[in-house]
Amino acid sequence: MTRKKRRRLKVGDVYAIPLPNKKYAFGRMHMDGSIAIYKQVSESIEDLPQTEDYQFIVGVYEYVLKSGEWPVVDYRPFDNDEDAWPPPACIVDIISGEYSIYYKGEIRDSTKAECEGLETAAAWADNHIIDRIMGDDKWHRPS
Repeated sequence: MTRKKRRRLKVGDVYAIPLPNKKYAFGRMHMDGSIAIYKQVSESIEDLPQTEDYQFIVGVYEYVLKSGEWPVVDYRPFDNDEDAWPPPACIVDIISGEYSIYYKGEIRDSTKAECEGLETAAAWADNHIIDRIMGDDKWHRPS
């Protein structure tokens, strides 16, 4: 029995995301287990976005990228390490109601005002990301 070789995740890889409407979205791997979803949605897997114009950046479960369901279609290295980091994300403690900001692997205290407009720090499953691309924002819980 042959064992399928697991692919290493690589910051800068661009994944094609098959959508239920037979189109493709694309996502670029960032550091810290995050993926930036491009604004462009295409009819063809070959019609890659030409600019780094994203609709959102979220954490993604590792299995999503390693499953092979989203093939790697390009590699776009970042100009520098700073650009490879996702933006800050908000954490809300559901018990205390206190706010924190997660950025570059660090958590610091914050305020509700400072968290406004930030993504919630979380890892997303493939179906949740696809729902959001398709316009169903039920998984997105802004602060």
